[in-house]
Amino acid sequence: MKILLTGATGYIGKRLLPILVQEGHHVVCCVRDKSRFTPASSLQNSISIVELDMLDVQSLEQIPRDIDVAYYLIHSMASAGNYSSLEQESAINFRQRISRTHAQQVIYLSGMVNQDRLSKHLASRKTVEYELQKGNYHFTCLRAGIIVGSGSASFEIMRDLVEKLPVMIAPKWLQTQCQPIGIADVLKFLTGVLLNEKTYDQDFDIGCGDVLTYREMLLQLAAVRNLNRSIWTVPVMTPKLSSYWLYFVTSTSYRLAISLVDSMKVEVVCRDSRINNLLGIQPIPYREALVRAFAKIQNNAIVSSWKDSYSSSGMNINISDFIVVPKFGCFQDQRKHNIKSEKQSIDKVWRIGGGNGWYYGNWLWRLRGFLDKLVGGVGLRRGRTSPTEIAPGDALDFWRVLYANKEEGRLLLFAEMKLPGEAWLEFKIENNQLIQTATFRPLGLAGRLYWYAVLPFHGFIFGGMIRELALAD
Repeated sequence: MKILLTGATGYIGKRLLPILVQEGHHVVCCVRDKSRFTPASSLQNSISIVELDMLDVQSLEQIPRDIDVAYYLIHSMASAGNYSSLEQESAINFRQRISRTHAQQVIYLSGMVNQDRLSKHLASRKTVEYELQKGNYHFTCLRAGIIVGSGSASFEIMRDLVEKLPVMIAPKWLQTQCQPIGIADVLKFLTGVLLNEKTYDQDFDIGCGDVLTYREMLLQLAAVRNLNRSIWTVPVMTPKLSSYWLYFVTSTSYRLAISLVDSMKVEVVCRDSRINNLLGIQPIPYREALVRAFAKIQNNAIVSSWKDSYSSSGMNINISDFIVVPKFGCFQDQRKHNIKSEKQSIDKVWRIGGGNGWYYGNWLWRLRGFLDKLVGGVGLRRGRTSPTEIAPGDALDFWRVLYANKEEGRLLLFAEMKLPGEAWLEFKIENNQLIQTATFRPLGLAGRLYWYAVLPFHGFIFGGMIRELALAD
């Protein structure tokens, strides 16, 4: 079977792709930027890639006509302020194009929209449903609430809160009820409805058997981590204060925090569980989903993470636009150091950031991350998805990986911190030397003043970092 997979670089898409291939399907992966799509070599013979933008009708012509099923896994909670209209336009463009293919079914993963009053985010999901179901194909919609899994936004934010705050004075929306579901069960439902005639032209709520408040979910997470936590809710925290609270304590961006707070005031509880009997799937309890998520983290087996999406930074870039580092009109700090072991130095570079730190002056890196948070940036809390592996498109603290080739010995990062300009940080190995280059393209006078203000720290931070990277363990 030939399946179209949109959102192939996203949190769900990355996990669904190998399952579809394992089941013997050929998958056409839709991506906005091929440069950040790095599927495993074992999948190469069973996939094809098309680069397109749902807002660019012309690019959608690349979608093959001979597809059997299409998955629509595109949404945003942290893009431009008018994301609702953009999501609607994307859905209309997609519907019109798929209606001119041989597709028998479109499958959409939405959010639970059972309340009369919906958040802007959930209302947008409902609008997308409405547009997609107008096509001349069978439409199946799965509606999920909180998805629990290693790397999911909801899980990582709750984990941040529980592990960082022994005592929480929290907003009253922590008393809102929801019905979570483990990521493994989401994937079972997504594959279970595939060309299943019993699910045609219907929408289903999916969730585990536990109906919990957000407060109860946090306390259960604390219990799984053997942490003693106290939570008090107060009515005085406005949505704006709540958003700031989430933003400063967790790794979320401010735009995402606003969307989350808005949505967390709405109950997301299943209307029924009829799809469980229809597909013979019994979702695992919330606590078990937590245990599985932490097992993945401990085994460094996180397949995908929300932090690697561009929404984690609030930026909207294509890697290909920045992969060539400019020279004209730029400031540059380049340092070279002889190395004794090429392999050990490359391994060190590939472990940079996240829990491993930046090898030298980590307190200054943390200070820079804190200052970035104060002005609305991402800070250092995103960390990295894997402690040892890096791929183009990955988030790495307040950087984005543009290029990563271990055999070539080259890693190129682009800054997503708040700056009066654009910044790149490159590591490469040539002729038994490690070459470390920081490039900054200033924006006006403010950019130039910024460069000279931080210049005194470069000798300390960058000089110490390259010395540590060049040393053999």
